[in-house]
Amino acid sequence: MKEPGGKRWSMADISQKQTTRRVAVAGGEIRVGEEAFQRIRAGTMPKGDPLAMAEIAGIQAAKQTPSLLPLCHPISLNRVLIHSVLRPETFGIELFCVAEIAEKTGVEMEALTGLSVALLTVWDLTKPVNPALAITGQRLLYKSGGKSGTWIHPDGMPQEVAIILEEMGLVA
Repeated sequence: MKEPGGKRWSMADISQKQTTRRVAVAGGEIRVGEEAFQRIRAGTMPKGDPLAMAEIAGIQAAKQTPSLLPLCHPISLNRVLIHSVLRPETFGIELFCVAEIAEKTGVEMEALTGLSVALLTVWDLTKPVNPALAITGQRLLYKSGGKSGTWIHPDGMPQEVAIILEEMGLVA
């Protein structure tokens, strides 16, 4: 029973919203250090390919988002992809998670969850070579669909995201 004056929690009512194509892109970077970076690039990591495993883990995580976040609507994802870009100047790997649906609610949390788990997977598979890792800059970069239309992060988005969105038939 709820305390008098207490807050009642509920999922947002989306019954009156229109079903539209909705896309969200989240991005972040993991800095792995020079040795680990070179070994990832060469495919000589002791536990296997962290980038390939991050793709699988990120997709699985995006699909599990409503099980992890209590007020998140269960949705039927049309597509999830994890894209990685090697950044030699920072000995980092920038990961992007793209999630797409045709629903009455957004897909931002699925993109952010997929990204987070993909980054953590790289961490897990890289720590035997370098435990001094850093995840930075996790953020929503892009979203489209629904009544608010298209939104792009105020700091812009990497060129790779624009290319992904173009390949999906969206104008970034």
